[in-house]
Amino acid sequence: MIAKLKQFFANPSPSLTPEQQTAQLNLAAAALLLEVVYADEQVASDETALLPSLLTDTLDLTEADATELVNEAKQARHDATSLYEFTGLINESFDLNQRQQLILAMWRVAYADGELCRYEDQIIRRTADLLYLKHSELIKLRNIAMQENPPAQS
Repeated sequence: MIAKLKQFFANPSPSLTPEQQTAQLNLAAAALLLEVVYADEQVASDETALLPSLLTDTLDLTEADATELVNEAKQARHDATSLYEFTGLINESFDLNQRQQLILAMWRVAYADGELCRYEDQIIRRTADLLYLKHSELIKLRNIAMQENPPAQS
């Protein structure tokens, strides 16, 4: 399984079926969301509980498929050497709106526990840069996520 995932990311083949391409993109998106969950090295239950619903909404998956995808993405994330392995695939296939929705989902995960840590912020900003989003778009998406789930007051 691990060898297949490494080969999957190392040698994207133009001969992939549309279903395989979609699976590859979904795995990349889920792995990026997991980067936010693990960024602060404290896996908050609020963040992990939000993942399946974000995946069902953002990627149009069933709840069961989203849960399975999270498990696959954990391994892919663990085996990856950089964010580019995921963002490169996404840039090839996602349009601007889809990339923005992915970043919005990342902000939602970051704010799910009511607190944004600097490592979560860094991962999202780095990902947005790799997805060629403007800073103004990044801030707009962050503000949307903050309005949905305001940060905890200290």
